[in-house]
Amino acid sequence: MPAPVMPEITHQGIHVLGRDNSSSFPRKLEGKIAIITGGAGGIGEATVRLFARQGAKVIIADVEDSLGTVLANSLSPSVTFVHCDVSNEEDIENLISSTISRFGRIDIFFNNAGVLGNQSKNKSILNFDAEEFDCVMRVNVKGVALGMKHAARVMVPRGTGCIISTASVAGVMGGLGPHAYTASKHAIVGLTKNTACELGRHGIRVNCISPFGVATSMLVNGWRNKVVEEEENCMDIRVLPCEEEVEKMEEFVRSLANLKGPNLRPKDIAEAALFLASDESKYISGHNLVVDGGVTTSRNCVGL
Repeated sequence: MPAPVMPEITHQGIHVLGRDNSSSFPRKLEGKIAIITGGAGGIGEATVRLFARQGAKVIIADVEDSLGTVLANSLSPSVTFVHCDVSNEEDIENLISSTISRFGRIDIFFNNAGVLGNQSKNKSILNFDAEEFDCVMRVNVKGVALGMKHAARVMVPRGTGCIISTASVAGVMGGLGPHAYTASKHAIVGLTKNTACELGRHGIRVNCISPFGVATSMLVNGWRNKVVEEEENCMDIRVLPCEEEVEKMEEFVRSLANLKGPNLRPKDIAEAALFLASDESKYISGHNLVVDGGVTTSRNCVGL
């Protein structure tokens, strides 16, 4: 009788000696075709990397050509880059058509591109800036609606598909962002619910994710005391923050969250997107997955 195989405990978990564990768990997106807008940095970049590791063919759609190209080349051939301004319908149409031409279908469309707008001045409704409002809504809301429209057009005939959008805790409750940004994120939650209601009959799931503050370049840049003067068309310039700035932002987020201990990182939102994109959430649609350490669920006013 052969001796039993004994497990070895490692820092990564249990490894069975004498066996290859590399294929123990199937990849969750094996063979899927996924488009991720705003995929060149931050949450988008983390999601691109995770989806590719999980077996998907990923198309990065972004206005940041150099960042997107470098990322795609580093992950090629699983990942490719297409220039796309989500507020421009022609760009969205080109993104969809080029993907269909190459892969024949789209399984997952992740509306992740967005802008913060001005976080440091004119916060009061008394100083409402109509031009900035239009700019934020054009990218955050129009861009998501166009992504939903054109993704749905190719998913409906197949009777299957998954659409995910990045919303925000600012779309869950007031006081977590400036007026334009807050309005745009509330709109994304509403679009998600309405579109899920319509597309469910076609087997298409539509959900969104509402993160709390993730210390990406976009967030750190948006909250810098000195506003970047060269900003054009409301598109946030992705200046890489230093480690100290990232740590300061993470400390600020930790101080507000009810859940103490972990830091909220881009990978955490990518993991949420992976769950919504995979078969693990096959009966979830019209849902807003809030990833916020409990900040929107309660206020400890009685000293619990």
